[in-house]
Amino acid sequence: MLSTNTARVFAGYNRWCNERLYVAAAGLTEKEVRADLGVFFRSMLGTLNHILVAVRIWMRRFTGSGDGPDRLDAILFPDLTGLQLARQAEDARIIGWVDGLADTDLADDFTYRTISGTQEFTQVLGGALLNMLNHQTHHRGQAHAILTGFARDAPSFDLIAFQREAGRG
Repeated sequence: MLSTNTARVFAGYNRWCNERLYVAAAGLTEKEVRADLGVFFRSMLGTLNHILVAVRIWMRRFTGSGDGPDRLDAILFPDLTGLQLARQAEDARIIGWVDGLADTDLADDFTYRTISGTQEFTQVLGGALLNMLNHQTHHRGQAHAILTGFARDAPSFDLIAFQREAGRG
């Protein structure tokens, strides 16, 4: 079972990774940000938008409020500046929501529908939260590959680096 302490660590780690990623992405040219490189959501802009889209979908499912885009490839923000501001706000929202959870909340069943509305699933809330956080890790890896493909410095997303920096090692 996921504990609230572990959920808080991973919500903080998620924000830390996103901050590092956006700093690195800011070093790309506009052409590089939009370049189709064959990753799932084509470009850095598409990938970063998708990460935010997925988080908003899950947070709407979890909380019943906020934007819930209806397409996984939606472009919510056409530029990195707007996207970064929205990302910072969403990361603060995640942390605030997680901070309000009890261990018993994470162990409760949670029911939600797919974005198409055609299927309903019930699972443990803690597992769904872990999925939301881990899904971002998956796509941050693609963003990392984009950065290295353009011969840009790409940040470390190692959990141990976060733990050392945050004094949680």
